[in-house]
Amino acid sequence: MLTFEEKIALIEQFEELEKKEVSLGRVNFHFEESSTDKKNVVYHLHPNGNGFVYAGELEGYPTDQKGMVNIKDYSAEQLNTLVREAIESLKPQPHDDDEERIEEWVNQDDHLLVLLKEGDGWNVYAGVDLDGTFNSYWEAADFLEQEGFSRI
Repeated sequence: MLTFEEKIALIEQFEELEKKEVSLGRVNFHFEESSTDKKNVVYHLHPNGNGFVYAGELEGYPTDQKGMVNIKDYSAEQLNTLVREAIESLKPQPHDDDEERIEEWVNQDDHLLVLLKEGDGWNVYAGVDLDGTFNSYWEAADFLEQEGFSRI
């Protein structure tokens, strides 16, 4: 297990993260360039070595209901990989700025939904009816996948 100081030193190597002191000696690391409202990449890193990294956009990590992974027993390599992947998952994606992106999604019952970039957001339509509005492509795609839809 890495010490608090070792975890701090490793995380500080990520220049895109901003260190924020919080109560009880804990530290957060924010990613201000996040394409979502989620800014905390490292949350409540405690002097006892306990802490959390946001992995809500990643697969293959045991997350809690807030998308956080407990990193208390992580090795340097595991922590480095997780923090890098967490940052990448929050970066604006190239197609987030596409003006005329349209995708069709279908479920097992052949119901068709359309995902459309409109202005600064992403809208999901069932025919002419608006089914949902999202801040990013990834939020919309995640919603569609959770509802059993796949991209055509």
